[in-house]
Amino acid sequence: MKKLQLLIGLLAVFEGVLAQTIPLETKSLLPNKVYVSLEKLDGKTVLKVNKDSTVKEVDEPTFVRLKDVDFKDGIIEVMVLSRLEKKASPTARGFIGVAYRIKKDNSQFECMYIRPTNGRADDQVRRNHSIQYFAYPDFKFDRLRKESPEKYESYADMGLNEWIKIKIEVKGKQAKLFLNDNRHPSLIVNDLKLGENNTGGIGLFVDVGTEGYFRDLKVVND
Repeated sequence: MKKLQLLIGLLAVFEGVLAQTIPLETKSLLPNKVYVSLEKLDGKTVLKVNKDSTVKEVDEPTFVRLKDVDFKDGIIEVMVLSRLEKKASPTARGFIGVAYRIKKDNSQFECMYIRPTNGRADDQVRRNHSIQYFAYPDFKFDRLRKESPEKYESYADMGLNEWIKIKIEVKGKQAKLFLNDNRHPSLIVNDLKLGENNTGGIGLFVDVGTEGYFRDLKVVND
């Protein structure tokens, strides 16, 4: 029993060394095609992110990149809250998520994001599109939906204006997305389009019409 307790303790220490809490401060962030600010929400200081309105295309590198963070395999956790901008179009869905393995020049990355307005829509097809994976630049959502329907999207319960915990586990060519401490993933991608050996940065992603908020970011590198 003592040996087991010692092993558990050592594992906890080891995990603590690997886990990195990333402060969401403007000095540690690199905005790319987005506007950022620090705001007070629910009594906490959080990061607010809006897409640059001059960027008309979707699934672009519209994220806040973290300075001096390199990631290949591991776990990314963050709390997100999404609202629609006042002038958002009817097609806005509150897109918010995480980009990872971002190349230094932002020319390639993988991404998983959620569409909070779809989670409780009356239209079942929209509900089935609540979570999305894409890879920039060649595998955006529309191509993936056309070539492999349902493979890179899924349903999960979620809504606007509520804090949602996103956890993404990446290993080799596989990525899993978990919501709100659920034991089982809401989306599994077994063939990441940029391959298994890519490494790069991490970004907090938003898309058109989204007023996105982020807090409590943690990264564990394998």
